[in-house]
Amino acid sequence: MRSQFFGNIDQGQQLPGHFALQNSKMLRIHLNGDVLARQGSMVAFQGQMDFDYEGSGGIGKFMKKALTGEGVPLMRVKGQGLLFVANDADDIHLFYLENEGITVNGKNILAYDSTLQSDIQRVQGAGIAAGGLFNTTLQGSGWVALTTHGTPVMLDCGRAPTFADGQSAVAWSTGLQVGVNRTFKAGALIGRGSGEAMQLAYQGQGFVLVQASEGPTVPAHSH
Repeated sequence: MRSQFFGNIDQGQQLPGHFALQNSKMLRIHLNGDVLARQGSMVAFQGQMDFDYEGSGGIGKFMKKALTGEGVPLMRVKGQGLLFVANDADDIHLFYLENEGITVNGKNILAYDSTLQSDIQRVQGAGIAAGGLFNTTLQGSGWVALTTHGTPVMLDCGRAPTFADGQSAVAWSTGLQVGVNRTFKAGALIGRGSGEAMQLAYQGQGFVLVQASEGPTVPAHSH
């Protein structure tokens, strides 16, 4: 079964399993065991829970995070009850994976089932031309909650060759073929303010989730 997208569920609607949208900005997790969530994302909980720092999972993953800058600081939450998480009031979107995988920009990860396997991998086909792009890969069966800056669109790449700005693409199916598309028209300005005539190109059966911006703007420092 393909990944299921639950980004437009009515407020408070209960989903199968234990992840649900309390509203478009807050995730509600019915916890009976453990889950991995972004550090600092807990806004409230009811019940008995413990919060622990989650390491990189070995020297290999630690080195990948250090060298690539990819990944997200995680905490492991254990216990029973209701856990509410959010991040900067960003939009939240849910996927359920069934023996499959997605490639995710690490900064967009909010929470995922501890049953899923994670790794940091280079985006195949993008290489140096896309700045040596690395993403987090999640594999297996379970829930994934992602955040986006603004309301995104999910594109079915099986319908036609699909292209997206590299900073706007949040996640995509691991089975897709990814490459770089260059616009050869002189003076072309492609993307949201990047000025780069280059996009990530996707082909195959699967989806790509694209947010409505290149991410929040970092305020200028005054010294």
